[in-house]
Amino acid sequence: MATETTKVTATTAVVVAEPASIVIHRGGCHCRRVRFEVDAPAALTVQDCNCSLCRMSGFWHLIVPASRFRLLSGADDLVEYTFNTGVAKHRFCRVCGIKSFYIPRSNPEGVDINARCLDDGTVESLTIEPFDGQNWESNAGSLAHLSL
Repeated sequence: MATETTKVTATTAVVVAEPASIVIHRGGCHCRRVRFEVDAPAALTVQDCNCSLCRMSGFWHLIVPASRFRLLSGADDLVEYTFNTGVAKHRFCRVCGIKSFYIPRSNPEGVDINARCLDDGTVESLTIEPFDGQNWESNAGSLAHLSL
């Protein structure tokens, strides 16, 4: 009777996480003169900053690389506000006053979209993380990866 020999070798299973599904979100200001598109996951994680400006305006931060943001209309309707270091470029619609996006000091190579200004229909879920902007200098580094 023949004997079968089975050679068992160790294998390594490599599990590669699927990238988050990226969708095109659209949004803009209240009067709809300023309109944009942004490529971002359908399941969003945003920051709720407690600095004076963000707290007063209710801005929920969705920071993305500039290459994922497209201003579709309203460039001529935007006015800019800067303060302190002047690095952040806060852009408001001159007609309705809404700041739907801006260039953040923490990520000047990116764009920070107000998740509250995204149109309905493409956001599957929204996770809100607190961000201590009252102590900005100590905490800004934690946002650096968001615009890479």
